[in-house]
Amino acid sequence: MTRVGTELELSVDDVAHGGWCVGRHDDQVVFVRHALPGERVRVRITERTSRFLRGEAVEVLTASPDRVEAPCPFAGPGKCGGCDWQHASLDAQRRIKAKVVADQLHRIAGIDREVVVEELPGHPDGLGWRTRVRFAVDRDGRPGLRRHRSHDIEPVDECLIAHPGVTELGVTDAVWKDVRDVEAVASASCADRAVVVTPTGSKLGPLPELKASSAVLRRFKGGRVQSVRGRRGVRETVAGHEYRVSAGGFWQVHPAAGEVLTEAVMDALAPKPGETALDLYCGAGLFTRPLAEAVGPQGRAMGVESGAEAVRDARYNLRDLEQARIEQGDVAAQMREWADVRADVVVLDPPRAGGGAEVVRLLAGTRPRAVAYVSCDPATLARDLAAFDGQGYALADLRAFDAFPMTHHVEMLAVLVKRGTSK
Repeated sequence: MTRVGTELELSVDDVAHGGWCVGRHDDQVVFVRHALPGERVRVRITERTSRFLRGEAVEVLTASPDRVEAPCPFAGPGKCGGCDWQHASLDAQRRIKAKVVADQLHRIAGIDREVVVEELPGHPDGLGWRTRVRFAVDRDGRPGLRRHRSHDIEPVDECLIAHPGVTELGVTDAVWKDVRDVEAVASASCADRAVVVTPTGSKLGPLPELKASSAVLRRFKGGRVQSVRGRRGVRETVAGHEYRVSAGGFWQVHPAAGEVLTEAVMDALAPKPGETALDLYCGAGLFTRPLAEAVGPQGRAMGVESGAEAVRDARYNLRDLEQARIEQGDVAAQMREWADVRADVVVLDPPRAGGGAEVVRLLAGTRPRAVAYVSCDPATLARDLAAFDGQGYALADLRAFDAFPMTHHVEMLAVLVKRGTSK
């Protein structure tokens, strides 16, 4: 029996979803981090299940030509779990992500499609892009990042993928007493900065001085945040429009993602004046606003979002468009209320868990001519594409974007149309 802590040599010849490479030892599958396809490595086993092993490559015996030196000193076996592919060239990272997406589509949805992961502009070295970083805080008040599949914290003095505005706050230089975590937020469009602090107890004590001016918010149990000092969030600009985004809410973390995805979604759907557009899981209204402008005063743009802060943001961001309407609540429940709605185009942008079979069924019941499904998880996307197929909707187009360099994450846009029609 191969025990946790055992070291063994093996060759890895494939990749799997989640930042893993795949090898075999005595006919048992081994998922390996910090390796690349084609390499022979020494692996330390970190986890054993009845079906497979997990481990980390602690020594590279035969290196892939795609291997590079990780730019961050905190990347590697037993260290920070945030970046999965710093040891691979950026071209190799995108090829790996493309293969993972294609494999998930084939395995889960029976879809065979060539995938290309597109580079987003502005960060050719793959660093300095992440505009929201949540730092965990250890018992001594030192901020850091969690190790892979662990609650243990790796103290860091700098996160290299963090946006310069995040780094300028100096979160990692401060001591955070009686704080569980600190989320640092920087606008990609202006000088707005914010920190969201989660205390360990019921009270928020004195906080350290930061190097850059910022708003301060407190996060309560359940995720609600309250302003302690300064504005509630940050301002972001996409396609010439300014959006207010709560500091603790969702927004694309790559500075170019909002612009690129908005253009891709609008090109895919081509909404027309007078049409009805739905935006499910609409967040702060990133897609709802251009949809509302496209359908015009004679049309309707209806968004659904469960988070109270995001709903407030979306309503504020759409306040000048009478044809726009935002409902707060569960998407499936709202779609049941809208059983008699006939939509022309739909944007579906769910969290990593995906929409699910019920949402897909209810969405299909509105009989849209086109659906733009934005996803950051190829497995749940593939599952939902299979559900769409069962409702008579076929995949017409798929694009993938490297919105999370150095990590295994990838942003995708799937365009679906009623079977028998063209996009």
